[in-house]
Amino acid sequence: MGVNTLVLLLLSGWVVHHSLGTPPTSVPPAGTSVTGDGSADGATRIPTKQEVMSAKGYRFGLSAPQVPWSKAEIDAVAAKAGVRPNLLQYFVKWTEEFRPDAVDAAYRQGAVPVVSWEPWSGGKDRVNQPDYALRRIIAGEHDEYLVRFATAVRDQRWPVALRFAHEMNGNWYPWSEKRSGNRPGEYVKAWRHVHDVFSKVGATNVIWIWSPNIIRPVPNVSLKALYPGDKYVDWIGMVGYSTSERTAAALFEPTLRKLRAFTDRPLLITETASEPGSFRLPWIRDLFVWLADRTDVIGFVWFEYDQVDGGSGDWRFTTDAKAVEAFRTGIAKLPLAPTPS
Repeated sequence: MGVNTLVLLLLSGWVVHHSLGTPPTSVPPAGTSVTGDGSADGATRIPTKQEVMSAKGYRFGLSAPQVPWSKAEIDAVAAKAGVRPNLLQYFVKWTEEFRPDAVDAAYRQGAVPVVSWEPWSGGKDRVNQPDYALRRIIAGEHDEYLVRFATAVRDQRWPVALRFAHEMNGNWYPWSEKRSGNRPGEYVKAWRHVHDVFSKVGATNVIWIWSPNIIRPVPNVSLKALYPGDKYVDWIGMVGYSTSERTAAALFEPTLRKLRAFTDRPLLITETASEPGSFRLPWIRDLFVWLADRTDVIGFVWFEYDQVDGGSGDWRFTTDAKAVEAFRTGIAKLPLAPTPS
């Protein structure tokens, strides 16, 4: 599996070294070769968004407390999994600026960064934050921040996957249409407004991920009503954790059937894991079998957190020897995107 370690970064006709070098302050357009000093005459080539998206094979993503900063943490998970993750997902609140050094840290690890971008300030009140109400986003009250963020994304040039306002069909985040004084129809308008700001500043290096939660806790919420449309979305996502299910189909397919009724965009499972229990090992084993049978699902992001680090449970596979064996055996059978010679 060693050939798969730079899964999304090495595409046909595009060779990138393991040491990618820091993206310079002023970067030539994507697709241009650059040297470490930023001149357009070197061995490191910035991929385009389309090249990253068209990579053939599955994505193995990791979300963990020190991602993308800690090489040691990523190395430790990779050693247990038997393969390096090719996506690294981390969380950014709207009180935080875009950090090009986070993108650089991800690419140095051979992974494309996935930014879970959350329109709130965090803190104790996790469900009502009127300062970030959807109507305020729609009205442009946050545009100064949006323009600044989008411009920074554009200027560093490297492709970035942006998972904006995830799990919008739930009622546990302030951007839910049931919270913060929000109203039906406002989520789509807010999404399109944010997307339009990025388009206006020329931030075309963004892979837009729309990522609802599985419908299990909210079966009566319409996913279609919350979908911004294929024009505004590159990949759809799904968040789902096994708490008793023994198969991936039982966990994911009720939601997937709903999604496929209105979009055929490629699907990335943007958060998943399984709690300890008798169902954990069969579920992990089945996850990889199920993925191999789904041509419309491009991969998954494992949520490697426990309660101490902010998880709702102990979702780590790396602390259980049998889970490690099941994970390692399963992912070894997935055809991850190859490294061209």
